[in-house]
Formats: sequence, C-alpha cells, structure tokens
Amino acid sequence: MSKDPNQTTPTPHSNPAAELIPFTSYQVFIIALLALLQFTIILDFMIISPLGDLLMKKLDLVPSQFGSIVSVYAISAGVSGILAAGFADKFDRKKLLLFFYTGFLLGTVFCGLAWSYHTLLIARLVTGVFGGVVGSISMAIITDVFSLQQRGRVMGFVQMAFAGSQILGVPIGILLANKWGWNSTFFMVAGLAVLIGMAVVIRMKPVTAHLAMQRDKTPLQHLWHTIQKKDYRIGFLATAMLSMGGFMIMPFTSAFLVNNVHILQERLPVIFFCTGIASMVIMPVVGRLSDRIDKFKIFTAGSILASIMILIYTNLTPVPIWVVILINVVLFMGIMSRMVPATTLNSAVPEPYDRGAYMSINSSLQQMAGGFAAMFAGFVVVQQTKTSPLEHFNWLGYVMVGFIVLCLFLVYRMSQLVKMKLAAHKAT
Repeated sequence: MSKDPNQTTPTPHSNPAAELIPFTSYQVFIIALLALLQFTIILDFMIISPLGDLLMKKLDLVPSQFGSIVSVYAISAGVSGILAAGFADKFDRKKLLLFFYTGFLLGTVFCGLAWSYHTLLIARLVTGVFGGVVGSISMAIITDVFSLQQRGRVMGFVQMAFAGSQILGVPIGILLANKWGWNSTFFMVAGLAVLIGMAVVIRMKPVTAHLAMQRDKTPLQHLWHTIQKKDYRIGFLATAMLSMGGFMIMPFTSAFLVNNVHILQERLPVIFFCTGIASMVIMPVVGRLSDRIDKFKIFTAGSILASIMILIYTNLTPVPIWVVILINVVLFMGIMSRMVPATTLNSAVPEPYDRGAYMSINSSLQQMAGGFAAMFAGFVVVQQTKTSPLEHFNWLGYVMVGFIVLCLFLVYRMSQLVKMKLAAHKAT
C-alpha cells in the first residue's frame, strides 16, 4: 500500500510521555484549513444564540419556536450524519468535504434570505443537513493525518475556531445585525465559506489511504458493523452526554443576559469578544496538557469547574458587565478543559478502516443530542412578554450538572478502553 509522505499514521507504540512530535509544513496547513472550516461551521451555529433576543423580537417568536430553530439544525445534521456514515469511508475525504461544504454554503445563503419563522426553520434544516457532516469529515481527516501523540495539540488549535468565532465572528455578526439586519450575518458567513472552499480545492491533497483498508462490501454493511461494536458504543454515548450537557443554556444566553441581567444588546459583543480572547489562550494550553498528562484527569478538573460556574451563571441577577465577563471566561475554561481531552480520546477509539463511519455517527449523535437539549430548553424556559425576564432558566443549570456527572463515568470508561487498546498494540 502506498503512503502519502505528508500523512502520519497513528503510532500506538509511541510513549505518551515522550517529547512532543513536531508538525510538517503540510500538517500546519491542514490545521489552519480545518480550523477555518470549523470557524464558519461553528459561527453559523453559534450566531443564532447571540441573535436570539433580536430574532425573537423581529420575527415575533416565542421561546419554544426559537428552540425549534436552534434544534432543527442540530437534529437534521445528526440524521444526515447517520445516513452519510456508511459512505464516509468509501470516498476520498477531500471530495466528501467539498460536497458537504458546498451544501452548507448554499444553506447559509438561504438563511440570509429567510423572512419568517417557517422559512428560517427550513433554511436551518437545509444548512444542518450539510453542515453537520463537515465536522465529522474534518475529524476523520485529523485522525488520518496526525498521530495520537499530536492530536491533543491539533484539537486544541482546531477548536480555537470556537474562540475565534467569539472574538471576531460573533461580535462582528452582532454589529452587522444591529446596523443592517440579522440577515446580513449569514451573508458574512457565506462569503467566508466561499474563500475557504477555494483553498480546499487548490491546496488540499486527496485523503485516500483508508480506501485500501475497507472490509465491508456495501455502505449499509459498513454502517451496521460500526454500530455493532461495543467499544464504539461507549464512545458514542459519551459524546451524546457531553453534548447534552453543553447545548442546554446556549440558545438562550443573549435573551437571559438582556432581559434578566439587564445587559444592553449593544454591549453583548464586548462579552463575546472577551470570552473568545480568553478561550484563545486557554485552548492551546489544554491541548498541550492533553498530550503530556492523563486526559481523563484534565477532563475531571474541567467538569468540576464547569459545574460550579454553570450554577453561578444560571442564577445570575443584574450585575455589572465585568462580572458577567469574568464568569463567562472561567465557565469556558471549564468547558474547553472537557471538550479537548474528550475529543482527543474519542479519536483513538475507532480502527483506521472505521474512522469515517465512526466520526460520522459520533458527530451525528453529538448534533442530535444537542438539538434535543435545545428543544428541551425551549419548553422549560418561559417568557411572558418580549421584554420580560426568562423564567426557569436556572432549572437548566441543575439538569446540565446532572449530565456532566454522568459524562464523567462514560469518559472514564472510554479512557480505560483507549489505554487497553494502546497497551495491546504495544504488546504486538
């Protein structure tokens, strides 16, 4: 089997405590490209939350309708990922990436053209069908191109897209929305997606090494064999619980800050900007720690910190903006200290010939779990009028902490599986 010199096969024999493995120039390009891809995907999803109060007022939405707009993206992305999972390891990953990213771009344009609750709901569904699969393809590419001893740093850098969306995307999106209407934000995302898509076409090399390892004759057989594996199901469940514990309060954060904490809509970009700056500093540090220290220990510390801050955040009363920024920064420190090690561990669960299918199913469960969490939140939260405080928001915090505790057990199981797998490879 021929091997692309720019690709790195995972090295189970490597000692995790050894010196950090450097990146090649092509790997650096792939990290930057995937980070930018994730930036647009995350921004498209994240921007709904800070635009929440504006959308609810402009389109005359009640909380349950807004929850549906958020959840339909996630649920459609999940269903699409499941359907695509059987094909995920049957094609060049670059071609799959381009196909689904093009669909995501067109769906985002459709969002910008929406004029009512129903048209926006349909637009978000279309965007989710394509956008949700892009993340799983990106994860499969990372697993193909980088060794396990490099992936903590890669996940840290790629997930900086989350912070980047908060530093640049969300504040600029809100400013555009305040000046030219909420639709303009989606056109901004679409414009960025065009440029990034061109970079994929021009510079990214085909990713095809996995094609020589296929064992199943049909996509349906491949999907079924992947779902059947017990070890994989532990990873799937851990991902779902991680997502359930993260999506619940996110859709209503801007409405909560505006109507309960009395932060002006015009000041929201400052909060997201400061939180994003802090996340940009935190995530590479967490990524490096994940390549040097036991990943489950980092995950546990992040879970404890996140639980404490969630309970404080969801019970906030009117406070100065600097207090909100400080709480947000510490909260995201806890969240990122969970996401990076958990994602890195999950990348080590599947065998090379199952990676595309595993990542697709994994991403699908993440999206669907998040969608159901957002829908659940929409039915729990109550707002009597467009300007009255949100009621029962703190209930969501208590439920989130419960999911975090459950997730601790599942990630521990996943951590033990990965250690046994690496030990077995080393023994052979």
